[in-house]
Amino acid sequence: MKGRMQKISNHFDNYLGKDRTESDSYQGVQTFIGITENNLMEVHLGQGKLLELILSPSNLNLAYKRVRSNKGSFGIDKLSTEHLKEWLLEHKESLIESLEKGKYKPQAVRRVEIPKEGGKTRSLGIPTVVDRLVQQSIAQILTPIYEQEFLTSSHGFRPQRGCHTALKEVESHLNDKYSYVVDLDLEKFFDTVNHSRLIELLSKKVKDPRVISLIHKYLRAGVVVGNKFEESVLGVPQGGPLSPLLSNIMLNELDKELARRGHRFVRYADDCLIFCKSKRACLRVKESITAFIENVLYLRVNKEKTTVGYIKGKKFLGYSFYNKSKGKWGLCVHPKSYGKLKDRLKEITNRSSGMGYQNTKELLRYYLQGWVSYFKLADMSDRSKRIDKWLRFRIRMLIWKSWKKISTKYTNLRKIGVIDNQAYQWANTRKGCCRTALSPILGTSLTTITLRKAGYTFLTDIYQKCIAN
Repeated sequence: MKGRMQKISNHFDNYLGKDRTESDSYQGVQTFIGITENNLMEVHLGQGKLLELILSPSNLNLAYKRVRSNKGSFGIDKLSTEHLKEWLLEHKESLIESLEKGKYKPQAVRRVEIPKEGGKTRSLGIPTVVDRLVQQSIAQILTPIYEQEFLTSSHGFRPQRGCHTALKEVESHLNDKYSYVVDLDLEKFFDTVNHSRLIELLSKKVKDPRVISLIHKYLRAGVVVGNKFEESVLGVPQGGPLSPLLSNIMLNELDKELARRGHRFVRYADDCLIFCKSKRACLRVKESITAFIENVLYLRVNKEKTTVGYIKGKKFLGYSFYNKSKGKWGLCVHPKSYGKLKDRLKEITNRSSGMGYQNTKELLRYYLQGWVSYFKLADMSDRSKRIDKWLRFRIRMLIWKSWKKISTKYTNLRKIGVIDNQAYQWANTRKGCCRTALSPILGTSLTTITLRKAGYTFLTDIYQKCIAN
């Protein structure tokens, strides 16, 4: 015990540590290969040996690194990730001992509300950093085990998979003439997961009762809303490192049922599209799969939001789909996603933000790069030009507003090449910021080239670079 504790303290700042020796008790058991960030990690699955693997020095060191790198907000104990190492150096022995003896009691999660579309909110549960460390340790061992069970049409929270792989699979099904879909909506999925059903599914694969018990404790840890404690009898709180894996374990039963029936489908977390060749077939699938979800998985299907019909115009992961030509489909950005983009650009280029030129330029570039990185699969050449035209108007209005005084306007207009008489006339205009930004005054002086030289970034610039690479 003491030797292992010492190894943990010595390797907090090493990625995997140097202690990779296999214990005698694990020799000869089945081995799975799990992908880590920088290399392959062997995961040994033996009967009743999982807790030892979870608490092994190398696994805990890796979990510590990931929790630190992910940062995140504090839990109910207000301990930050920056102080996690300090806490562990003092309490690591008692922590591991309590986990080994089954006496560890997770703390309740801190609930916060995250804004969604339409003014709605989504509940997010933030565990304490210590609980995040333990959950991460569990997830690292269980993930490669369950990766052997998950189907290829599941893309959420999985190694080497994500939104882009899901969208490419959708495009493939559409090009195979499966252009009608059941757009399945699970009502408050993360809040309604049945604990008994989830534990039952876990017990089929995880044969160490100590691990099952620990996971059950996390499910029943409760939540703190404000200063009020609430019991958690249902649900998997979003926000913990273990929650994505548990959600996939539950919904893997749906995946297997769809595959057993021979359906084509794509699932990302609780967003699922089931593909058919006709609307009539979609209606039959919707009715039968709803019965399975509610009677076997004990989840609820939102019958109002679960829709069937032609794929064109449907929103999936922020994208939409259009028929290019001769039955070939392509990806485009959904109008609501463009709406969110413009809303965010309005915030960045707000004349009252007080960020200053340099901060505005950096934030603008950072946001557009991230946006294009996500939507790079979409065809947006024409739409990006229209967005840029509107964005240039916003930037010109911002600049003109910041110049304020007539003398400043005159001086700056002269600096960017406007002749003396014209600069004097334009500087003395009585037009407001909006009308001036739309007029030739700034259209011919603060040109696209001028704005680029000044350091402003536009959507088309980043998109063209992205598709060129």
